[in-house]
Amino acid sequence: MVAMEIYKEFTFEAAHRLPNVPEGHKCARLHGHSFYVRIYVDGPVDPDTGWVMDFYELKVAFKPILERLDHYYLNDIPGLENPTSENLSRWIWQALKPDLPLLSKLEVKETCTSGCIYTGP
Repeated sequence: MVAMEIYKEFTFEAAHRLPNVPEGHKCARLHGHSFYVRIYVDGPVDPDTGWVMDFYELKVAFKPILERLDHYYLNDIPGLENPTSENLSRWIWQALKPDLPLLSKLEVKETCTSGCIYTGP
């Protein structure tokens, strides 16, 4: 069997502030982002279906997590009191991995030019 990596992209809007930055840092102020999340899974291609997994299954696995994040103040979510891209990536991974064992990589972007790629603990 051939192993492949597939991905599905999601976006959400949320507000946050970074409480641990130096005094006067602009990210200490309340602000929002259009976050972009790309979820990767890898595994063998099933010879019958022709895919690693159904993209719809990826969407279903991420939906409850997305609903916790979209249009919320991230700092109020337990575990995201300091919602940097790095911490958000780890938080999503921990929430998603139990239901998505083929999860191999997670990308979170908070702007068009800034983000984080996480490959697990």
